[in-house]
Amino acid sequence: MSQEKAPVLIVGGGLAGLSAAVFLAHHGVKATLVERHPATSTHPKARAINPRTMELYRAIGMEERVTAGRSPISGNTDLVHVETLAGDERVRMPNASIDDISRISPAQWTLIDQNQLEPILRKRAEEVGVDLRFHTRLDTATEDTDGVTATLTHLGTGETSELRAEYVVAADGSRSPLRELLGVGTHGRGTLTNLVSFFFDANLEEALRGRKIIAAYVNNPEVRGTIIPIDNDRKWVINVSFFPEKGQSTRDFTPERCVELVRAAVGVPDLPLTIESVNMPAWDISARVADTFTTGRFLIAGDAAHVMPPTGAFGASTGIQDAYNLAWKLALVLSGKAGQELLATYDSERRPVADETVRQAMLRFAVREGKQYQEVAKDLVDETTMTFGYAYPEGAFVGEDPNLWTVTEDPDKPSGRPGSRAPHVVVAGEHGPFSTVDLFPVGFTLLTAGPAAPWAAASAVGRDLGLLLNVRGIGEGGEYADTEDTFKQRYGISDGGAVLVRPDGFVAWRSNGGPDGDVAQIVSDLLRRILFLD
Repeated sequence: MSQEKAPVLIVGGGLAGLSAAVFLAHHGVKATLVERHPATSTHPKARAINPRTMELYRAIGMEERVTAGRSPISGNTDLVHVETLAGDERVRMPNASIDDISRISPAQWTLIDQNQLEPILRKRAEEVGVDLRFHTRLDTATEDTDGVTATLTHLGTGETSELRAEYVVAADGSRSPLRELLGVGTHGRGTLTNLVSFFFDANLEEALRGRKIIAAYVNNPEVRGTIIPIDNDRKWVINVSFFPEKGQSTRDFTPERCVELVRAAVGVPDLPLTIESVNMPAWDISARVADTFTTGRFLIAGDAAHVMPPTGAFGASTGIQDAYNLAWKLALVLSGKAGQELLATYDSERRPVADETVRQAMLRFAVREGKQYQEVAKDLVDETTMTFGYAYPEGAFVGEDPNLWTVTEDPDKPSGRPGSRAPHVVVAGEHGPFSTVDLFPVGFTLLTAGPAAPWAAASAVGRDLGLLLNVRGIGEGGEYADTEDTFKQRYGISDGGAVLVRPDGFVAWRSNGGPDGDVAQIVSDLLRRILFLD
């Protein structure tokens, strides 16, 4: 059997795996991706991509493509908890408005179904040279000191092959066979409910009463589930819970029973409807996080690393952000421009974020299951804060006082501290105004408060280390005008100060004032420390 080679093998062709492939290609790494299914998902599943994730697609030139593929429900705003759709609302969950988000980011929420987004990512992966192998199963993966040897089987032909990779990304879903193979455990509540999904056609205009729902969470004695619009007209999907411990199974969901359940959920006993599909595979809502996201040359991402209830629309975006955090680190390690220890920071950064995100999703799920909103409100962190305001406790950055660290901060009042997202500030250059977020598509960036000249030697240090490092002055005397006079405040520095931003748009280090010593030595020491080069 001949042995093929790849720098990175990605196992799983869902949102996290495909995103990892295109992010790696953005950093110059052409991965091989295997996915056991013959094609991308046919089920809507995840339905929303948050604006932080859209910033990532924006950085690699995909924002317009993703936005163009948005769902027909992209203008919908309502997340409601009801006994029946036609009955009274128990709770209407608060949503951040676009106006609020525009103060924080140049990107916006994008409602796009998973079965719409995955083909867009697959096409992009093909364009940038990713070796995509759908209908292919990973059978074994054996690690040694230099890499991993994987055996693969094409499920259509039965042909087996062997591939040698330096690193393997496990993005193979919530039940991750690869995570199980690696013996990586999980923590959390585990399975919360088992569900089946089926599509139906009906006119729900009267029950909706003018509401434009993203989802309606139904809880009554006859049915517990979620009604979700597909085309904002007559096509819907309903996810219904069933309980094996009570002797229930997928066999109970006959077409006749599905009609009864839809009518019970809508609250119209004689509702005319057509069931479009049954016998779809059962799935579950779970809450768990892998005990580690890294083990040897294996890196765990997406649902394989963390799975959470869909309440809050956190799951897909959290997995895609895993991939973005991981891609630049893998690229630098593979090119010899960073020590292998840099990959350990993927776990130390992303796992605490996953733990908090799962906790937040669980609080929202408790409301869906019948708990009063007031009972959980004091512990809830709003979606905008969870989207932009999470911060890493430790990792590939030079931290400040650890006693001041909190897992989240108000993105309207960012601290600019190392380990947090570099804040959005509107600046202007020769081509007009734009966001500082757009300065971080690749490489490191040193932002200075005022003229860049005092810090200019940093660029040469970057070149000496084989890194792209751009120095940009903002404000009076700088390359870009600070149009709203907020840069220093939002980044927590004063005149002459500087902020080093990583390739993923997170703050790596900052100096409140001008350089205290030799700039080249300061920056060299910083980069070598951040990238584990000593």
